[in-house]
Amino acid sequence: MTLRAIVRGVGHYLPDRVVPNSEFEATLDTTDEWIKTRSGIERRHFAADDEFTSDLGTKAAQAALDMAGLTANDIDAVIVATSTPDMTFPSAATMIQQKLGMERGFAYDVQAVCAGFVYALANANGMILSGQANRVLVIGAETFSRILDMTDRGTCVLFGDGAGALILEGQDTDDDRGILGVDLNSDGRYRDMLYVDGGMTSGQTGFIKMQGNALFRQAVEKLASTADTALIKAGKSHDDVDWIVPHQANIRIIQGTAKKLGVSMDKVVVTVQDHGNTSAASIPLALSVGVARGQIKRGDLLVTEAIGGGLAWGAVVLRW
Repeated sequence: MTLRAIVRGVGHYLPDRVVPNSEFEATLDTTDEWIKTRSGIERRHFAADDEFTSDLGTKAAQAALDMAGLTANDIDAVIVATSTPDMTFPSAATMIQQKLGMERGFAYDVQAVCAGFVYALANANGMILSGQANRVLVIGAETFSRILDMTDRGTCVLFGDGAGALILEGQDTDDDRGILGVDLNSDGRYRDMLYVDGGMTSGQTGFIKMQGNALFRQAVEKLASTADTALIKAGKSHDDVDWIVPHQANIRIIQGTAKKLGVSMDKVVVTVQDHGNTSAASIPLALSVGVARGQIKRGDLLVTEAIGGGLAWGAVVLRW
Protein backbone atom coordinates (compact mmCIF):
# COMPACT_ATOMS: atom_id res chain seq x y z
CA MET A 1 0.00 0.00 0.00
CA THR A 2 1.20 3.51 -0.85
CA LEU A 3 0.02 6.82 0.62
CA ARG A 4 -1.21 9.12 -2.12
CA ALA A 5 -3.17 12.37 -2.42
CA ILE A 6 -6.48 11.34 -4.00
CA VAL A 7 -9.11 13.68 -5.47
CA ARG A 8 -12.30 13.58 -3.39
CA GLY A 9 -14.27 16.43 -4.96
CA VAL A 10 -14.14 19.34 -7.36
CA GLY A 11 -16.24 22.44 -7.94
CA HIS A 12 -16.25 25.87 -9.55
CA TYR A 13 -17.97 29.23 -9.54
CA LEU A 14 -18.29 31.96 -12.18
CA PRO A 15 -19.68 35.48 -11.60
CA ASP A 16 -23.07 36.23 -13.12
CA ARG A 17 -21.86 38.95 -15.47
CA VAL A 18 -20.89 37.54 -18.87
CA VAL A 19 -18.80 39.86 -21.06
CA PRO A 20 -18.87 38.91 -24.77
CA ASN A 21 -16.14 40.08 -27.13
CA SER A 22 -18.63 42.47 -28.75
CA GLU A 23 -18.69 44.55 -25.55
CA PHE A 24 -15.12 45.69 -26.25
CA GLU A 25 -15.92 46.86 -29.78
CA ALA A 26 -17.51 50.07 -28.49
CA THR A 27 -14.37 51.29 -26.71
CA LEU A 28 -11.40 49.60 -28.41
CA ASP A 29 -10.00 49.19 -31.90
CA THR A 30 -10.92 45.51 -31.93
CA THR A 31 -13.56 43.07 -33.12
CA ASP A 32 -15.03 39.80 -31.97
CA GLU A 33 -13.26 38.07 -34.87
CA TRP A 34 -9.87 39.66 -34.02
CA ILE A 35 -10.10 38.43 -30.42
CA LYS A 36 -11.29 34.93 -31.35
CA THR A 37 -8.64 34.48 -34.04
CA ARG A 38 -5.75 35.44 -31.77
CA SER A 39 -6.90 33.89 -28.50
CA GLY A 40 -9.85 31.57 -29.01
CA ILE A 41 -11.78 33.59 -26.42
CA GLU A 42 -15.44 34.40 -27.09
CA ARG A 43 -16.62 35.56 -23.67
CA ARG A 44 -15.49 35.85 -20.06
CA HIS A 45 -17.04 36.59 -16.64
CA PHE A 46 -16.42 39.72 -14.56
CA ALA A 47 -17.10 39.93 -10.83
CA ALA A 48 -19.69 42.38 -9.51
CA ASP A 49 -18.48 45.51 -7.72
CA ASP A 50 -19.20 43.97 -4.32
CA GLU A 51 -17.80 40.52 -5.21
CA PHE A 52 -14.20 39.69 -4.35
CA THR A 53 -11.75 36.84 -4.77
CA SER A 54 -12.61 35.27 -1.41
CA ASP A 55 -16.31 35.29 -2.35
CA LEU A 56 -15.64 33.44 -5.59
CA GLY A 57 -13.30 31.00 -3.86
CA THR A 58 -15.80 30.28 -1.09
CA LYS A 59 -18.54 29.34 -3.57
CA ALA A 60 -16.21 27.07 -5.55
CA ALA A 61 -15.01 25.48 -2.31
CA GLN A 62 -18.55 24.81 -1.13
CA ALA A 63 -19.35 23.14 -4.45
CA ALA A 64 -16.31 20.85 -4.03
CA LEU A 65 -17.29 20.03 -0.43
CA ASP A 66 -20.83 19.20 -1.55
CA MET A 67 -19.53 16.87 -4.27
CA ALA A 68 -17.26 15.13 -1.76
CA GLY A 69 -19.98 14.86 0.89
CA LEU A 70 -17.79 16.72 3.38
CA THR A 71 -18.14 19.76 5.62
CA ALA A 72 -15.62 22.55 6.12
CA ASN A 73 -14.58 21.10 9.48
CA ASP A 74 -13.58 17.85 7.77
CA ILE A 75 -10.77 19.85 6.10
CA ASP A 76 -7.31 20.17 7.66
CA ALA A 77 -5.87 22.92 5.43
CA VAL A 78 -6.90 25.46 2.81
CA ILE A 79 -4.43 26.57 0.13
CA VAL A 80 -5.53 29.37 -2.19
CA ALA A 81 -3.67 30.18 -5.39
CA THR A 82 -4.32 33.81 -6.31
CA SER A 83 -2.63 36.98 -7.53
CA THR A 84 -5.68 39.13 -6.74
CA PRO A 85 -6.45 38.69 -3.02
CA ASP A 86 -9.09 40.90 -1.42
CA MET A 87 -6.41 42.68 0.61
CA THR A 88 -2.61 42.77 0.92
CA PHE A 89 -3.20 40.76 4.09
CA PRO A 90 -4.73 38.76 5.66
CA SER A 91 -4.68 35.97 3.10
CA ALA A 92 -7.68 35.14 0.94
CA ALA A 93 -7.36 31.61 2.33
CA THR A 94 -8.11 32.69 5.90
CA MET A 95 -11.05 34.74 4.64
CA ILE A 96 -12.42 31.67 2.85
CA GLN A 97 -11.77 29.57 5.95
CA GLN A 98 -13.94 31.98 7.96
CA LYS A 99 -16.69 32.21 5.31
CA LEU A 100 -16.93 28.41 5.16
CA GLY A 101 -17.32 28.27 8.94
CA MET A 102 -14.11 26.25 9.30
CA GLU A 103 -12.88 26.52 12.90
CA ARG A 104 -9.84 24.24 12.75
CA GLY A 105 -6.76 23.61 10.67
CA PHE A 106 -4.74 26.25 8.82
CA ALA A 107 -4.94 28.32 5.65
CA TYR A 108 -2.54 30.25 3.44
CA ASP A 109 -2.13 31.73 -0.06
CA VAL A 110 0.26 30.74 -2.84
CA GLN A 111 1.27 33.32 -5.47
CA ALA A 112 2.69 32.00 -8.73
CA VAL A 113 0.27 33.86 -11.03
CA CYS A 114 -1.15 31.56 -13.74
CA ALA A 115 0.96 28.63 -12.49
CA GLY A 116 -0.43 29.13 -8.99
CA PHE A 117 -2.81 26.18 -8.93
CA VAL A 118 -0.08 23.76 -10.01
CA TYR A 119 2.14 25.12 -7.23
CA ALA A 120 -0.75 24.85 -4.75
CA LEU A 121 -1.42 21.23 -5.76
CA ALA A 122 2.27 20.45 -5.21
CA ASN A 123 2.08 22.10 -1.76
CA ALA A 124 -1.02 20.11 -0.85
CA ASN A 125 0.55 16.87 -2.05
CA GLY A 126 3.63 17.55 0.06
CA MET A 127 1.49 18.33 3.12
CA ILE A 128 -0.37 15.04 2.77
CA LEU A 129 2.70 12.88 2.11
CA SER A 130 4.56 14.44 5.06
CA GLY A 131 1.64 13.93 7.45
CA GLN A 132 0.96 17.64 8.03
CA ALA A 133 -2.61 17.29 6.78
CA ASN A 134 -4.93 14.57 5.52
CA ARG A 135 -7.60 16.56 3.68
CA VAL A 136 -6.57 19.73 1.84
CA LEU A 137 -8.90 22.12 0.04
CA VAL A 138 -6.97 23.58 -2.92
CA ILE A 139 -8.53 26.65 -4.55
CA GLY A 140 -7.65 28.84 -7.51
CA ALA A 141 -9.54 32.14 -7.44
CA GLU A 142 -9.04 35.41 -9.29
CA THR A 143 -10.64 38.78 -9.99
CA PHE A 144 -8.28 39.88 -12.75
CA SER A 145 -10.86 42.36 -14.07
CA ARG A 146 -9.64 44.72 -11.32
CA ILE A 147 -6.08 44.92 -12.68
CA LEU A 148 -6.94 45.35 -16.37
CA ASP A 149 -6.14 48.49 -18.35
CA MET A 150 -9.34 48.77 -20.37
CA THR A 151 -7.57 50.87 -22.99
CA ASP A 152 -5.00 48.15 -23.78
CA ARG A 153 -6.52 45.78 -26.31
CA GLY A 154 -3.53 43.44 -26.03
CA THR A 155 -4.41 42.48 -22.44
CA CYS A 156 -7.89 43.55 -21.33
CA VAL A 157 -9.72 41.23 -23.76
CA LEU A 158 -7.82 38.15 -22.54
CA PHE A 159 -8.64 37.85 -18.85
CA GLY A 160 -11.66 36.96 -16.76
CA ASP A 161 -12.75 36.19 -13.20
CA GLY A 162 -13.67 32.88 -11.61
CA ALA A 163 -12.75 30.17 -9.13
CA GLY A 164 -12.26 26.44 -9.00
CA ALA A 165 -11.62 24.13 -6.05
CA LEU A 166 -10.39 20.59 -5.51
CA ILE A 167 -10.22 18.45 -2.37
CA LEU A 168 -7.24 16.13 -1.92
CA GLU A 169 -7.31 13.36 0.68
CA GLY A 170 -4.51 11.08 1.80
CA GLN A 171 -5.35 7.44 1.21
CA ASP A 172 -3.34 4.24 1.39
CA THR A 173 -3.87 2.60 -1.98
CA ASP A 174 -2.60 -0.40 -3.90
CA ASP A 175 -3.36 1.20 -7.29
CA ASP A 176 -1.96 4.39 -8.82
CA ARG A 177 -4.81 6.81 -8.18
CA GLY A 178 -3.93 10.31 -7.03
CA ILE A 179 -0.97 12.60 -7.68
CA LEU A 180 1.82 10.63 -9.35
CA GLY A 181 4.31 13.25 -10.56
CA VAL A 182 5.08 16.93 -9.99
CA ASP A 183 7.47 19.31 -11.74
CA LEU A 184 7.93 22.97 -10.75
CA ASN A 185 10.16 25.65 -12.30
CA SER A 186 10.79 29.39 -12.33
CA ASP A 187 13.19 31.85 -13.92
CA GLY A 188 13.17 35.46 -12.74
CA ARG A 189 15.13 36.64 -15.77
CA TYR A 190 11.84 36.67 -17.71
CA ARG A 191 9.92 38.87 -15.26
CA ASP A 192 9.32 41.66 -17.79
CA MET A 193 7.32 39.37 -20.09
CA LEU A 194 4.30 39.41 -17.76
CA TYR A 195 3.87 41.60 -14.69
CA VAL A 196 1.72 44.19 -12.96
CA ASP A 197 3.21 47.69 -12.85
CA GLY A 198 2.07 48.35 -9.30
CA GLY A 199 2.59 47.30 -5.70
CA MET A 200 4.83 48.60 -2.94
CA THR A 201 7.32 50.07 -5.40
CA SER A 202 4.77 52.43 -6.91
CA GLY A 203 2.05 52.83 -4.31
CA GLN A 204 -0.54 51.99 -6.99
CA THR A 205 -2.50 48.80 -7.65
CA GLY A 206 -1.22 48.81 -11.23
CA PHE A 207 -2.25 47.04 -14.42
CA ILE A 208 -1.15 43.92 -16.28
CA LYS A 209 1.68 44.41 -18.77
CA MET A 210 2.55 41.64 -21.20
CA GLN A 211 4.94 40.93 -24.07
CA GLY A 212 2.58 38.60 -25.90
CA ASN A 213 4.74 37.29 -28.74
CA ALA A 214 7.79 36.66 -26.54
CA LEU A 215 5.65 34.96 -23.91
CA PHE A 216 4.03 32.70 -26.51
CA ARG A 217 7.41 31.38 -27.62
CA GLN A 218 8.46 30.65 -24.05
CA ALA A 219 5.10 29.12 -23.12
CA VAL A 220 4.87 26.31 -25.68
CA GLU A 221 8.43 25.12 -25.12
CA LYS A 222 8.28 25.26 -21.32
CA LEU A 223 4.80 23.75 -20.99
CA ALA A 224 5.68 20.76 -23.16
CA SER A 225 8.97 20.28 -21.31
CA THR A 226 7.43 20.40 -17.82
CA ALA A 227 4.63 18.00 -18.85
CA ASP A 228 7.24 15.56 -20.18
CA THR A 229 9.25 15.79 -16.95
CA ALA A 230 6.21 15.23 -14.74
CA LEU A 231 5.23 12.19 -16.84
CA ILE A 232 8.73 10.75 -16.48
CA LYS A 233 8.58 11.26 -12.70
CA ALA A 234 5.21 9.49 -12.69
CA GLY A 235 6.58 6.61 -14.76
CA LYS A 236 4.07 7.30 -17.53
CA SER A 237 4.24 8.05 -21.26
CA HIS A 238 2.25 10.20 -23.67
CA ASP A 239 0.28 7.11 -24.70
CA ASP A 240 -0.97 6.70 -21.12
CA VAL A 241 -2.55 10.17 -21.03
CA ASP A 242 -6.35 10.35 -21.18
CA TRP A 243 -6.67 14.12 -20.77
CA ILE A 244 -4.46 17.19 -20.79
CA VAL A 245 -6.05 19.91 -18.64
CA PRO A 246 -3.94 22.98 -19.45
CA HIS A 247 -3.91 26.53 -18.17
CA GLN A 248 -6.51 28.23 -20.34
CA ALA A 249 -4.56 31.26 -21.58
CA ASN A 250 -4.76 31.14 -25.35
CA ILE A 251 -6.02 28.47 -27.75
CA ARG A 252 -2.87 28.77 -29.87
CA ILE A 253 -0.67 28.01 -26.86
CA ILE A 254 -2.91 25.07 -25.95
CA GLN A 255 -2.78 23.72 -29.52
CA GLY A 256 0.97 24.30 -29.83
CA THR A 257 1.70 22.48 -26.57
CA ALA A 258 -0.51 19.52 -27.50
CA LYS A 259 1.22 19.27 -30.88
CA LYS A 260 4.68 19.37 -29.27
CA LEU A 261 3.60 16.60 -26.89
CA GLY A 262 2.15 14.56 -29.74
CA VAL A 263 -1.29 14.48 -28.10
CA SER A 264 -4.51 14.95 -30.11
CA MET A 265 -6.68 17.96 -29.28
CA ASP A 266 -9.47 15.41 -28.75
CA LYS A 267 -7.68 14.65 -25.48
CA VAL A 268 -7.47 18.28 -24.31
CA VAL A 269 -10.07 19.90 -22.05
CA VAL A 270 -10.70 23.38 -23.48
CA THR A 271 -12.72 26.08 -21.72
CA VAL A 272 -10.85 29.22 -22.81
CA GLN A 273 -13.65 30.21 -25.21
CA ASP A 274 -16.09 30.64 -22.32
CA HIS A 275 -13.89 31.85 -19.45
CA GLY A 276 -10.90 33.66 -20.97
CA ASN A 277 -7.69 33.52 -18.96
CA THR A 278 -8.66 33.22 -15.29
CA SER A 279 -5.03 32.79 -14.19
CA ALA A 280 -4.72 30.47 -11.17
CA ALA A 281 -8.43 29.60 -11.43
CA SER A 282 -8.25 28.25 -14.97
CA ILE A 283 -7.07 24.68 -14.29
CA PRO A 284 -9.51 23.91 -11.43
CA LEU A 285 -12.29 25.54 -13.47
CA ALA A 286 -11.41 23.30 -16.42
CA LEU A 287 -11.22 20.22 -14.17
CA SER A 288 -14.66 20.92 -12.73
CA VAL A 289 -16.18 21.64 -16.13
CA GLY A 290 -14.50 18.54 -17.57
CA VAL A 291 -16.11 16.41 -14.88
CA ALA A 292 -19.51 18.09 -15.39
CA ARG A 293 -19.30 17.47 -19.15
CA GLY A 294 -18.59 13.78 -18.55
CA GLN A 295 -15.14 14.03 -20.11
CA ILE A 296 -13.07 13.29 -16.99
CA LYS A 297 -13.95 9.99 -15.32
CA ARG A 298 -12.55 7.97 -12.44
CA GLY A 299 -9.38 6.16 -13.47
CA ASP A 300 -8.40 8.69 -16.17
CA LEU A 301 -4.77 9.83 -16.26
CA LEU A 302 -4.53 13.64 -16.38
CA VAL A 303 -1.71 16.08 -17.05
CA THR A 304 -2.19 19.65 -15.83
CA GLU A 305 0.35 22.28 -16.89
CA ALA A 306 0.60 26.04 -16.58
CA ILE A 307 2.92 29.01 -17.00
CA GLY A 308 2.62 32.48 -15.53
CA GLY A 309 4.45 35.62 -14.54
CA GLY A 310 7.81 35.16 -12.91
CA LEU A 311 8.19 33.28 -15.14
CA ALA A 312 6.87 30.33 -13.15
CA TRP A 313 5.71 27.07 -14.70
CA GLY A 314 5.02 23.48 -13.82
CA ALA A 315 2.94 20.35 -14.28
CA VAL A 316 1.16 17.72 -12.21
CA VAL A 317 0.29 14.19 -13.34
CA LEU A 318 -2.60 12.58 -11.48
CA ARG A 319 -5.01 9.70 -11.88
CA TRP A 320 -8.58 10.79 -11.22
